[in-house]
Amino acid sequence: MKNIIERIQDKDWHLISNNLNDKGYAVVKDILTKEECNELIKDYTSDHYRKTVVMERYRFGIGEYKYFSYPLPEIITSIRETVYPHLAKVANLWMQVLNIDKTFPLKHEELKAECHAAGQNKPTVLILKYHEGGFNTLHQDLYGDIYFPMQLVLFLNEPGGDYTGGEFVLTEQIPRAQSKAIVLKPKRGDMLLFTTNFRPVKGSKGYYRVNMKHGVSELHTGERHTLGIIFHDALS
Repeated sequence: MKNIIERIQDKDWHLISNNLNDKGYAVVKDILTKEECNELIKDYTSDHYRKTVVMERYRFGIGEYKYFSYPLPEIITSIRETVYPHLAKVANLWMQVLNIDKTFPLKHEELKAECHAAGQNKPTVLILKYHEGGFNTLHQDLYGDIYFPMQLVLFLNEPGGDYTGGEFVLTEQIPRAQSKAIVLKPKRGDMLLFTTNFRPVKGSKGYYRVNMKHGVSELHTGERHTLGIIFHDALS
């Protein structure tokens, strides 16, 4: 069995990058094993977390999520540091075509250093838990002035087996048009990469910015856990 870094590096990152450029998201199959998923779910009751958020209190939806503390578990650090350089190349292309004066470093440690220099030193990696009736309203995960324009989520339960409903939802707001909804159902162990808040789209007069949000539709039955990895850190 290959380790997590080898599994990530073996993926077709040219195809993944093309999907991100064309659609603002990409599903990458079989990143985590069933055993790794179960271990992360089991870890939900540990003391690795700095903060617990009950969604109902803030009208974010119905469910709960916990932010990890530093140091992160080794598997999470490996995913964060291995995926980031591939995404940074795409992010820098997006900045270029949209004429945004921003260049992201190609190493995750350097992005973290930028965040920490700006006072954003709290990890944003989180694990989310939903029961029947749970959902997450449409949102963007920004956390501060410094933010990376892509993030990922790993699916820890099997749709159709462990739970029903609970689809991952993206919305795309094209200027002067109605919003488009994208509904995805990745399987256990899959990784979904997606834009944090916008993506470039080529029009007749060059590239323009399309804003996007994400959320989770209502769970009909069962229990759903996901691991969210955001690359920038937070103020609090």
